[in-house]
Amino acid sequence: MIRIGILGDIGSGKSYVAKNFGYPVFDADHEVSKMYKNDKKIFQKLNKKLPEYIYSFPINKKQITNAILKKRSNLKLIVKIVHKEIRKKFKLFLNKNKNKKMIIMDIPLLLENKINNKTDILIFIESKKLDREKRLKKRINFNRKLFNEFKKIQLKVGYKKSKSNFIIKNNFTKNKIKISINKILKQII
Repeated sequence: MIRIGILGDIGSGKSYVAKNFGYPVFDADHEVSKMYKNDKKIFQKLNKKLPEYIYSFPINKKQITNAILKKRSNLKLIVKIVHKEIRKKFKLFLNKNKNKKMIIMDIPLLLENKINNKTDILIFIESKKLDREKRLKKRINFNRKLFNEFKKIQLKVGYKKSKSNFIIKNNFTKNKIKISINKILKQII
């Protein structure tokens, strides 16, 4: 099985590109959202560590946001608890798709949490800062302070780019993305 990890800055279009490969995608952000809505164990773990912020189930993202913005160390605590479960879900995903030719990993902290293997193919999604800013501002509940806190726990974009096997320049047009993906697939298959 070929494993492709999608890297890039926040708002660069990683999820969009991942979905356009046409292979199974492990979308960590989606899995985290499902956990907050459906997983009582995650709620209990977060509630135990952060009872003044995480106090009702299903977990409201505002509770998470408030915890992070109040104290920087809360973000690391949340990530530690949540990513342990993400690893389990990722293993289940790999097992479910073990007979597939390829899988796509859309995991924001892929390198930071050492989820990738040395044999994974890494693709960096590059987009203009102005385009990323526009897209982020369109997101519902976009919070600049929260964005900055997440940036602090991520590896530098230049480092991620240097670790990548391929770069896709994302100008947010479907045709250009498809052409770039097809070129990469021809080289790796």
